[in-house]
Amino acid sequence: MLKRIFDIFFSLIGLILLLLPFLLIALFIFIDSKGGIFYKQNRVGKGGVDFKLLKFRSMRANADKVSLLTVGKKDNRITKIGYTLRKYKIDELPQLINVLLGKMSLVGPRPEVRRYVDMYTPEQMQVLSVKPGITDYASIEYSNENELLGNAENPEEVYINVIMPSKLKLNLKYIAEQGILTDLKIIVNTIKKILQ
Repeated sequence: MLKRIFDIFFSLIGLILLLLPFLLIALFIFIDSKGGIFYKQNRVGKGGVDFKLLKFRSMRANADKVSLLTVGKKDNRITKIGYTLRKYKIDELPQLINVLLGKMSLVGPRPEVRRYVDMYTPEQMQVLSVKPGITDYASIEYSNENELLGNAENPEEVYINVIMPSKLKLNLKYIAEQGILTDLKIIVNTIKKILQ
């Protein structure tokens, strides 16, 4: 209950404070390339239930039909403004709406697409016992994930066999340690990582 109050309060404050920047970002996206302002993608939430995750669109329209993974600077599907949005994680900010609506939390395991969730082991499926979040231990540890995949000969193989299992271990660590103090620590470390 306390976590939900925390989520509602800070997501609402965030959305109010970011209203003007959101409008400017929307304008830049509109000018930069054809397509909608927001990108909506099915992700798997708490209890294995799908929901629509919101992001500012940073790729060309229908780019996800080519691949679900993005591979850093080599990925020519990313728009000019999209590189900046991704670099500073600005594209993730509309997920404050997901938090306000109760589909996500500020802190929790990053929600995955169904294709990869179907590969989880029974132990890894425990990450679906909590609401997914905008940030977590894995988001901080793998803030350069796109670059790692960009340097790989087979990005999807590296993601499935190396990155995803490591991220899921960090997700399970979060579940074991979850609490308001843990959430505050992760939020502060996320901000530090972005500013670095």
